[in-house]
Amino acid sequence: PRGACAPALLAPPASKTFPGAGARACILTGKWTNELNSNMTIFPVNLSSGMFTGSYLTAVTSSNRRIRKSPMHGSQQLLKGNGRFQPTFGFTVKWEFTESITVFVGQCFLDEDGRETLETMWLLRSKGESHGDNWKQTLVGTNTFRRLP
Repeated sequence: PRGACAPALLAPPASKTFPGAGARACILTGKWTNELNSNMTIFPVNLSSGMFTGSYLTAVTSSNRRIRKSPMHGSQQLLKGNGRFQPTFGFTVKWEFTESITVFVGQCFLDEDGRETLETMWLLRSKGESHGDNWKQTLVGTNTFRRLP
């Protein structure tokens, strides 16, 4: 849960120097949008475990149902060694409006100007009506997220 993290263990605000990083840090916490105009909010990352929660509002669906904001749960790798902090991460979105689940994996990158980008790959699993439908129930894709102001 969001409130389960002790304040001293939460990630610093975006574009801050991460302790021991020796450079600017790419921080997952915050609001992000992708090229399809889907939006997600990542709540503060627990710096002891790397775990985080958040919400995802997709802009696209193949469902006939009304799109609803959906919960996400994930984790990131924590700082090891020196240099630029550009963590790898993964999270799962449990869609609230359809019987599907999406898992994302990716990395947070910093460009030369300190702008953050999340490069991700995802698998979306939809519910099949029968075992015979299994072959067509998983989609794969990529998304690039940029931080919202």
